[in-house]
Amino acid sequence: MAEVGAHLTAAPAGGDRPSVFEAVAQDSLMAAVKPALQHLVKVLAESNPGRYGFLWHWFDEIYVLLDLLLQQHYLARCSASFSENFYSLKRIPMGEGRQQPLATAGLPKRQHWKSLLLLVLVPYLKGKLEKLVSSLREEDEYSIHPPSSSWKRFYRAFLAAYPYVNMTWEGWFLIQQLCYILGKAEHHSPMLKLAGVHLVRLTAEDIQALEKKWAETTPSQTHSFTSRVQSALRKALGGIAFSLSTGLSVSVFFLQFLDWWYSSENQETIKSLTALPTPPPPVHLEHEPSSALLPSLKSVCPLCRKVRVNATALATSGFVFCYRCVYGYVKAHQRCPVTGYATELQHLVKLYSPES
Repeated sequence: MAEVGAHLTAAPAGGDRPSVFEAVAQDSLMAAVKPALQHLVKVLAESNPGRYGFLWHWFDEIYVLLDLLLQQHYLARCSASFSENFYSLKRIPMGEGRQQPLATAGLPKRQHWKSLLLLVLVPYLKGKLEKLVSSLREEDEYSIHPPSSSWKRFYRAFLAAYPYVNMTWEGWFLIQQLCYILGKAEHHSPMLKLAGVHLVRLTAEDIQALEKKWAETTPSQTHSFTSRVQSALRKALGGIAFSLSTGLSVSVFFLQFLDWWYSSENQETIKSLTALPTPPPPVHLEHEPSSALLPSLKSVCPLCRKVRVNATALATSGFVFCYRCVYGYVKAHQRCPVTGYATELQHLVKLYSPES
């Protein structure tokens, strides 16, 4: 009996404990929002690169700042992240008994900042690591570095170890969810345990307190210039966060639909429907200074002016270069060195002659 009583004191009541479906659904909500927003930014950047190109180039950093603002807003006001509040859940510190604090009370500072960092920083670093691995695999496939270089040995070892590290990370989350389903754990995610909190459902008192807090308008009575500036900044940040959260709440299902529509299962259909026509040949080259880049011999690279090694064509313009020459140029300038057409590394096409 003593063990049962201790368990009830340490964990939330059975009725307050969210189901695994609610817990996993709120996790997948933010995971669906980012790809959908990323696609919208990509469409804008492709339609007007001069005006919106920076949004695509700095998308991860802009998104993490908006995410930081959004999560800070909800943690401070509702004791929950945006997705947790969307599913009527809140965070309470570990060890709280039946007298749970109201959602409007906020989390203790330690749990608040831990939650904020784990909600925002961990996904950002994980995404950057995945992009780094993808880039290293591409360089390894095309042998950018000499086989004997120490850098190549290092990143090959890193690429060999990464799948096991990633499998361990995903397995950790899976085991935690299985333990949560079987009632052996208070948390469905290790991130909640690291933050020192667990999830419970909102009570009727929480909902009433939240409605009252949103309806309250507290007039500012600050007099000093510094306090007025701080109050104005808080109001501005609060307004941005409120607008962002309201917009996401309204459009969350639409964003999830976009994420499904542009998933890998539908990519082939989308490519066939949205394939761009073949661009016309660059007939203007003979009348512009860029034609000076073209050597008289077709077997010479326009960049290094030597016989081509590992001939590689650009799919955007059709001109052929040495692989190392064009790889470095496109990586630095994102355009064709002859025509100036916008080009990415994925547009490099290696050519293999019958002699090789």
